[in-house]
Amino acid sequence: ICNFSGFKIYPGHGKTFVKSDSRTYRLLNGKCESLFLQRKKPSKLSWTIVFRRLHKKGQTEEAAKKRTRRTVKAQRAVVGATLDSIKAKKNQKPEVRASLRQAAAAKSKDEKKAAQEKKKAEMSKVKAAQKGNVSKQQMKGAAPKVQAKSR
Repeated sequence: ICNFSGFKIYPGHGKTFVKSDSRTYRLLNGKCESLFLQRKKPSKLSWTIVFRRLHKKGQTEEAAKKRTRRTVKAQRAVVGATLDSIKAKKNQKPEVRASLRQAAAAKSKDEKKAAQEKKKAEMSKVKAAQKGNVSKQQMKGAAPKVQAKSR
């Protein structure tokens, strides 16, 4: 088979071209040899096999398109929730789910509020224990600022 045109080379025909890096190219005739040495692209010449393959020429029977397999969606359990619990939640009415969500949100809000109040109470105790105006650095244990004596 010719390295340029892609045609079959019959016995006693063609030339073998050997490059300096010892790669061999079998060429059908002078026309192929000339174009090969001119470094022409066989894919741009309409009579070569490469061009015909690229442009889908001479394909008599249409190959049936391969059918792509549809992916089948399978439900799986998630960490922290079993498949049964997920299905049960899915089958609940939207109103029920909404009310449950609101209840959970209210509960978390109450917990947050209680934690904040506790923190506030602790801070007020700390402030009461330390008398006067105290900066953040002093609260953390830094040395007090040295006052200027010249004024």
